[in-house]
Amino acid sequence: MQYPIVEIFHSVQGEGYHSGVSSIFVRFGRCNLKCSWCDAEFEEYENKDLIDIVREIEKFNCKNIIFTGGEPALQDLEPIIKELRPKGYKFSIETNGTIELQKGLLDWICVSPKDQIYPGVSIKQRYGDELKCVYVGQDLSIYDELKDGFENLYLQPCYDELKDVALNGILFKQTVEVVKDNPEWKLSLQTHKWMGVD
Repeated sequence: MQYPIVEIFHSVQGEGYHSGVSSIFVRFGRCNLKCSWCDAEFEEYENKDLIDIVREIEKFNCKNIIFTGGEPALQDLEPIIKELRPKGYKFSIETNGTIELQKGLLDWICVSPKDQIYPGVSIKQRYGDELKCVYVGQDLSIYDELKDGFENLYLQPCYDELKDVALNGILFKQTVEVVKDNPEWKLSLQTHKWMGVD
């Protein structure tokens, strides 16, 4: 089996619930959505087989794996997990939620829906550990039916590298105000970008 791999690297999680946690990121190519602000290059990738992926992961002194992309739910993750779970690895996924995940396969599910720019997109993964929504000014009521399936709710200001600092700063301030007015939500920041790390 071949997997479209953009990169496999060791860093710290920069956002959401596990911010600051040492993690191995497995970034897959291809995505079924095309978000204008996406900071991931997922159209350029190298096809790698299971053995190559496992070898690369095992080079790092870390047991936390995050499947990301692109859209990692497009891939058959079970063979990778079955190979590495007996060695003590834990598995998280960051997904847009448009593909339902196999129950019991992953240790942590973070859904980051994109219905604020794709109105009416069908969110099939309706439960998980973390709901992380990119804030671009949308009404939070669009998540009323979805949020009950998640233990942790995060609102993350959209950081667009094409915008100037002032415009990004205005959106950051707006996001803080929305979180203050909606205390069930927590603020998520992309701290890895500020630190200048991958």
